[in-house]
Formats: sequence, C-alpha cells, structure tokens
Amino acid sequence: MGGMLVSLRNLLVVLAASAAAVPWHPGPAAAIAYGDDAPDRAYRFAVMLTMTGLPAEGGGTRDSWCSGALIAPRWVITAGHCFRDAGGRRIGRTVAERTTAIVGRAEPGGPGGHEVEVVDAVQAEGADVALAELAEAITDVPPIPLADRAPRPGEVLRLAGFGLTGDGDGTRPPKVLQTGTFTVDAVGDTLIEASGRSPRADTSPCPHDSGGPYFRQEPGGRVTLVAVVSSGPSCPHTGPDFSARVDSLAGWVNESVAAKDTGPGSTVVLGGVGLAAVLVGALAVRRRSPRG
Repeated sequence: MGGMLVSLRNLLVVLAASAAAVPWHPGPAAAIAYGDDAPDRAYRFAVMLTMTGLPAEGGGTRDSWCSGALIAPRWVITAGHCFRDAGGRRIGRTVAERTTAIVGRAEPGGPGGHEVEVVDAVQAEGADVALAELAEAITDVPPIPLADRAPRPGEVLRLAGFGLTGDGDGTRPPKVLQTGTFTVDAVGDTLIEASGRSPRADTSPCPHDSGGPYFRQEPGGRVTLVAVVSSGPSCPHTGPDFSARVDSLAGWVNESVAAKDTGPGSTVVLGGVGLAAVLVGALAVRRRSPRG
C-alpha cells in the first residue's frame, strides 16, 4: 500500500473516517483468501454479524456483515468499525435497521445454531474493538475465553472468518466458515501484525472478515482469543494484516459486560488477570483499509 507508515494514533483517525462496513456489491475480494473450510462443528464460537438497512452515505440504505466471536452468553466481540454511521464515525449502538448474530454454525445458511438479534453495541476507547449485546443468551455454544497473556513474535495463531467468497460472487458470505493459520510478526500495545502461514503464505483476511477471531490453540484442544481482525492491504497478499489485541482490553470487556449482565454466566472467561487500561500503541503500520 505504497509503503507509507502511520502511527496507531493516526490509524484510529483513518478508521473513523473510512466508509462504513463494506456494502454488498460485486468485487474481486475473497473470503479468508486461500483458506480452508472449517471442519464440521469446529470453532462454534465464530459469529457472523449481519446488518440489514444500514444508512448509506448520500442517502438510502445498504446491507453488510462482519465477523466476530462469542465471548459470553449474551456478548460478541468484533471490530469497532463494524458499528459506524454513514459518515464513517464509530457508534456506541446498533446502526442498521436490523443486526443479527449467527452463532454456532459453520454454514451461514445451514441448519442448527442460533440467529439472535443484536440490541446494542459498546465501543472500546483507543482500539478498533466493539462488543455486541445479544437479545437473548446462547447457552449451548461455549464462549471463547480471552487470552491472559500477550501474543509474541513468531507465535502461530488461527483465524476464522466469514469474509467475501472467492468464486466470482462478491455479494454473499462464503458457504462455509473459512480458516487458516498466521504467524505473528510484530506486537504493539493495541495491535499485532500477522502474516499468512497455512494453507499458503498468501492466506489473508479480506473484506467482511473484520472482527474475525485470531486465537491460540492450546494443548488439549483449549482455545483462547488473542485478537480480532482490523485492517490490511488488498487481499490476497503476502505480508502482514493488522488486528486489535484483546488481552489488553480484558478489564474493559468485563466491566462493559458486568454493567448490563448480572445473572449467572455473565462474566467473560479469562485465562488470567486482564489489564483495565487501554494504551495507545507505538507500533507503526502501513496505510491500510478496514476489513468490515
């Protein structure tokens, strides 16, 4: 993307000024480019957020979608820019006429799982992260715990997302949740850079993968959420994309959930003690576009 560098502080301005979540129109983008179909019933915490009747710049409405992850029975974490108005400003509420979370199924149009209305959104300060509140609790899909330690360069993470399909139809989600592995290249206070590892070196997230979960696969099959997709160069590509860390937001996440949820199971699961403060990162990144 021209090799230009901007600070994370400038990135937040860029994200705020970007066009709202990518509309459903034909284009050359793919899902997680050169990814794999997710195995049946794997990564059931992966979420597709559909937005119907979003306000469009210049008037009218449009439809769109983002990816995300279930982190508590009534809460999904996603990219902050997935909730923004027609002028590109991030909004701490739902924006579309109807926003729905598809949870617990790898095929968006398939059987099983849940389709639950999103009733509110909470934006993080200083990070491209938002929480989507569900109208009802989902109790038969285990939420993914937030990571209790920072990612490190060289670490391998897995990504799952519902980005655009690569079969020539850029108007619809993939038929099956897509996944691939990535190597962490650099770590900042609020962002990570990660590059495709498998199935190919140019495996990469694409539009509508915004908010998709990067997660660790621990021994014994345990998974923990490390980051969510934020932005990157046009896909497919080699080299890094940019994602928002969630371990450094653990305190904010639990405070936000606790402010509305008081029932059993409302607390977000953590691998350890999270940080409450949100710091502005010093990681320099290339100019890029949001994935939503």
